[in-house]
Amino acid sequence: MNTEGEQINMGEAETTMAAPAELRSLAGLKGAEIFHQMLLEEGVEVLFGYPGAAVIPIFDVLYESPIKYIQTRHEQGAAHMADGYARSTGRVGVCIATSGPGATNLVTGLATAHMDSSPVVALTGQVRSDLIGNDAFQEADVTGITRPITKHNCIVSRVEDLARSIREAFHIARTGRPGPVLVDICVDATLAASNGEPSREMQLPGYRPRIEGDARQIQRAAEAINAAARPVLYIGGGVVASEASELLRALVDRGRIPVTTTLLALGAVDESHPLSLQMLGMHGAAAANFAVQASDCLIAIGARFDDRVTGKLEHFAPHAKIIHIDIDPTSISKSVTVDIPVVGDAKDILGRLLPLIETRERTEWLSQLADWKHKHPFRYENGSGNIKPQSVVESLGRLTRHEAIIATGVGQHQMWAAQYYGWKRPRQSLTSGGLGTMGFGCPAAIGAQFGNPGTTVIDIDGDGSFSMTMVEVITAVQYGQPAKFVVLDNGYLGMVRQWQELFWHKRYAGVHHPCPDFAKVAEGFGAKGMKISAPTEVDDAISEMLKHDGPVVLCVEVEPEENVYPMVPAGRALHEMELGTLA
Repeated sequence: MNTEGEQINMGEAETTMAAPAELRSLAGLKGAEIFHQMLLEEGVEVLFGYPGAAVIPIFDVLYESPIKYIQTRHEQGAAHMADGYARSTGRVGVCIATSGPGATNLVTGLATAHMDSSPVVALTGQVRSDLIGNDAFQEADVTGITRPITKHNCIVSRVEDLARSIREAFHIARTGRPGPVLVDICVDATLAASNGEPSREMQLPGYRPRIEGDARQIQRAAEAINAAARPVLYIGGGVVASEASELLRALVDRGRIPVTTTLLALGAVDESHPLSLQMLGMHGAAAANFAVQASDCLIAIGARFDDRVTGKLEHFAPHAKIIHIDIDPTSISKSVTVDIPVVGDAKDILGRLLPLIETRERTEWLSQLADWKHKHPFRYENGSGNIKPQSVVESLGRLTRHEAIIATGVGQHQMWAAQYYGWKRPRQSLTSGGLGTMGFGCPAAIGAQFGNPGTTVIDIDGDGSFSMTMVEVITAVQYGQPAKFVVLDNGYLGMVRQWQELFWHKRYAGVHHPCPDFAKVAEGFGAKGMKISAPTEVDDAISEMLKHDGPVVLCVEVEPEENVYPMVPAGRALHEMELGTLA
């Protein structure tokens, strides 16, 4: 068993689940039937997965199930689809795989969800309980393998434990700080019939996430904010997870407090808001980084002071009194010592903090921030004759009115998406932050499309990331999901190449990345394929892509050696940014 004690609360997210099925007697049912009934009771609508011998009894029950089963092309794709579904909807994403390689192929997806606190339940088959430890066919110690990368996991060898274990899995995944949970189920437990009525009652005596923040600590935080001349709100993914974005926006307006977000909190505040500083960190906005360094009160909410955010720790926010609001007490003062910790759910604490905040104009401070924003916006040079990748993202933002759900892979394209799309609302940006998982974007976009029918969903990807999981476009075609895939193809593994250019004397080892014709591959998959290479083609191609009612892969040949700026080099403080040729 691997259960973390205190985690980030999903707030009202549970109320958006499908209506749970009515409770029915489980007496005499086979384990596979109990499994199915519990999924219905948890309101599961979509199940992503891949079958195999150890889960055949479960699939036999799914044959006539109202749950929509989605056959992916690889188990990693199933995990990322469940993750994309979860991040975009606030509901638990669910995936299933067989024993051995089926389960181990979920590992990267589970680690991704764990690092980013995404509520995913993975259900895996296991060999018969009497064969465990005998190196049976397709046996793997799945609970041992996944213990460090799940919030909780367990193995079920008795049919009597199945209902309770599944109920506990969903409860743990969606409450506290969300995270992935794995239930490994021996095949004999799915074949056996229950003797009597198995218990559904959860047995989690040590799992009590703290929701309510301490009143005195909230009062101290309010006093520090009201006294500050140069406050900055530093917002992480916990605000999105707790459904606290509206309260955050009210706090920004009431206190006239500028706000910056992490990669996982993009959209928590509309970036067109005059007090938005956009993203901070290694590739964040210069104004955001300067503001954090100059602030006298830094209010971190649902953020964990990741190294890509802080830069050199000794010089991070050197003048600031630091307030840290988080439901996970292990995140408090883990890397940065804080002055006022407040442990609890962001939504609960913001709701009680807001009435205590005084309205302050802070004219001098806001004037300084406006000056930094004016002098150092995100910008790039045009005129080379090649398509600039930043311009593609800008066009996508403009032509979708900044309303689409955007998934990304990992690399330069991920940073350009973060910098240039123009985020408006929470759960709009789906990206692998903590683990930095290349290949996340394509299946995550498909999972989000299943969870958000009628909404435009786009994967902004790089040629490297897209190559890793592009086979899942077949899944989008098979199930008629109209997700779009925009591949910024520069022929390199771009972020590694950028580091080699700037810090390794342009010794480009292992980063040249010739790819197939993605448009032709897409056509072979049954999707619409498009390819452009001239700047004048960008808007028309995107418009054509958006009008198509099925999946589209748009390959955009972009400037090969374009770099991401600003950039805080390793070992530097936030204000020691490289601004490139546009400094």
